[in-house]
Amino acid sequence: MTEEALTKAVVSARGIKVQFGAVKALDGADLVINGGECIGLVGHNGAGKSTIVNVINGGLSPHEGSIAYHGDASAHGINAAHSHGIRCVFQELSLSPNLTVVENMRVVHRDLNGWNWRRQAAGIVRTKLDEIFSGHGIDVLRTVGELSIAERQMVEIAIVFCAVAQTPKLVILDEPTSSLDAGLAAQLMTYVRKYVDAGGAVLLISHILGEILSTSDRIVVMKDGKVVADRPAGEFSTHSLVQAMGSVVKDYDFGRGKERAANASPILSLPARGGKGIAFNAYRGEVIGLAGLGGHGQTDMLLDLYRSLSSDWLPGRQGQIAFVAGDRSLNGTFPLWSILKNLSIASLSDMSRRFLVDRVREDGIGADWKSRIEIRTPSMANGILSLSGGNQQKVLFARALATRSSMVLMDDPMRGVDIGTKQEVYNILHHEAGSGRTFIWYSTEMDEIRLCDRVYVFRSGAIVAELIGDAITEENVLAASFSGEDA
Repeated sequence: MTEEALTKAVVSARGIKVQFGAVKALDGADLVINGGECIGLVGHNGAGKSTIVNVINGGLSPHEGSIAYHGDASAHGINAAHSHGIRCVFQELSLSPNLTVVENMRVVHRDLNGWNWRRQAAGIVRTKLDEIFSGHGIDVLRTVGELSIAERQMVEIAIVFCAVAQTPKLVILDEPTSSLDAGLAAQLMTYVRKYVDAGGAVLLISHILGEILSTSDRIVVMKDGKVVADRPAGEFSTHSLVQAMGSVVKDYDFGRGKERAANASPILSLPARGGKGIAFNAYRGEVIGLAGLGGHGQTDMLLDLYRSLSSDWLPGRQGQIAFVAGDRSLNGTFPLWSILKNLSIASLSDMSRRFLVDRVREDGIGADWKSRIEIRTPSMANGILSLSGGNQQKVLFARALATRSSMVLMDDPMRGVDIGTKQEVYNILHHEAGSGRTFIWYSTEMDEIRLCDRVYVFRSGAIVAELIGDAITEENVLAASFSGEDA
């Protein structure tokens, strides 16, 4: 790339090396981002994506290499990046839960001041929310902690795209649709193209490869801290992109819609929620999907199920049910504990003798699942926060699957998980379901919903449709999601 091109680049990172102990997070990575382009950044969990983002946004200084903003390599750090228009939506959402949306707006945009700054902030963020997510229904005067995870993600995205004293030049979106349903994700991708066409730059990080291929102008693939491919998006297909990441494409099918014995009885039955819609039934060895637009009662039902089947707080009793949280920072990980402790906490009764934990068995369980689900860490004794977000999610999967629980609830659990790991998890689910374990799975990704035996579609807190086998299609899910809209 010519010197003139590098000068025009919004950001140019050259030969970046970052090392944490014996781990090479970045090993000579190059990334140049120009105005008027959307770059898709992909790679497995631990490939170095989050690290290079932290270098670009000034939160991390490289041990080797150079970083320049609009050709200026003299300024470094968060303030320098911010002054050059670099903005970031983090995979682990960074809003302050005890502040309102408007107050969080003020934290990010420090130029909002004066006696009526709250009214200014409310107007700006409300307008941006309307522009990106039409019909969002978010009250910007509410405390962020009162919002759902999807609403928090929408708010953080809107705040970052807002222009107060300065228009953002580069917006880094790290798994921006991980908590959004298909409709909201499509709205965001449409806005990203509008923003890029107007001259802005976007670095889009996502494990949903369809978003990357349809939205990006150029795709950069990272592996083991290095850039292994950097080509126009049109030169990639899903198959070639997965291959560039170092995975093999697999097609999984749970044998959905398989025949049940005529006299089979459900292992769990629930009446119609709120007296509306249809009842819920679960059978042994099924993978049951919960679908529909986000925030229509799917997570509430999972929480109700978990509370009803795990109310015994006495230690030593083997639980009937395990839970894989989607919002790992809120109700998934124990941030002060090690990776191993986070994984083994649900299996204490199996590892204990005379109320003492058998450390050998605990280490064995940790080593087994580290290998099976490929948790990328040199040691399971490291803190859970030393892992990338996707690897933290792997630990939550391992925690649930390592138990002897006959039923596993999953609340949109693939947030931030790479495609290779997803394929391995799908394989594990297929095997476990074949052994009689039942999975109840809420997902915002249609590709995952299609893997289920049966699907219940939610609308306004009630189940409005049941889909089986070949009837599980995106068209049918959407039709049921909007049923009764005119009424």
